[in-house]
Amino acid sequence: MSSTRPDRPRPTAPAGGRYRERPGWPEVIAGLAALSAAGVALTFVPADPLGPVVYGLVVAAWSGIAGLFGFAAAAFLRVRSLAAFNVRRTTWRWMLAGAAWGLAALVLKAGLVLAITALTGYDENPQGMYYDAAGGGLWALLLTFLFLAVLTPIGEEFLFRGVVATALLRYGPVVGTVGSAAVFALFHGINIILPVAFVVGLIAAEVMRRSGSIWPAVAVHAVNNAALPLLVLLTGATGPA
Repeated sequence: MSSTRPDRPRPTAPAGGRYRERPGWPEVIAGLAALSAAGVALTFVPADPLGPVVYGLVVAAWSGIAGLFGFAAAAFLRVRSLAAFNVRRTTWRWMLAGAAWGLAALVLKAGLVLAITALTGYDENPQGMYYDAAGGGLWALLLTFLFLAVLTPIGEEFLFRGVVATALLRYGPVVGTVGSAAVFALFHGINIILPVAFVVGLIAAEVMRRSGSIWPAVAVHAVNNAALPLLVLLTGATGPA
């Protein structure tokens, strides 16, 4: 793992003489535009013919695929090393730290949802299709876990932390972490998920900044997303925790 902090990069000249630079606004715009296009494409997938289980699986998989699509659009805009997006090796200590911070984020998230529900009475669940998918039997549960706890964290972290946070860190740690968390939250929609997505995004961005690698941030995200299929497995729940 490189000891260089992501908010204080030291460009190094790789083979061929090209410098490894952090992504900038062109990559941010390209990545988010590609993600938005993937989101629009999902609206053309009919829910009724597929049924709630299959449709929930499609949406669960789509979130990760869309994130990777956005990251690919940003990465190929200007060919560079993946390390420029903080996609670099890390240590098991940092991965465990990411998982621990993921648990902390999960507790904060649950408390925030309970507080919002108690204060506003708003309890609509915009992610109900994930519960439908996870409740569709063993294979559906396993696929939901794979899509939500593996594919989605990789796709979304590569885009929102690897591209957006890394680009914004040029303006300092506060702008980089808070700004990228705000973008991440807004892309979850104006609903009860927005504030909890902000909390997860804030923690994931700071873990990436301190570790210098995207993978501990993926661990933060994975722990949070794994809670939903595990909750269905343990309790048969059909709504948010």
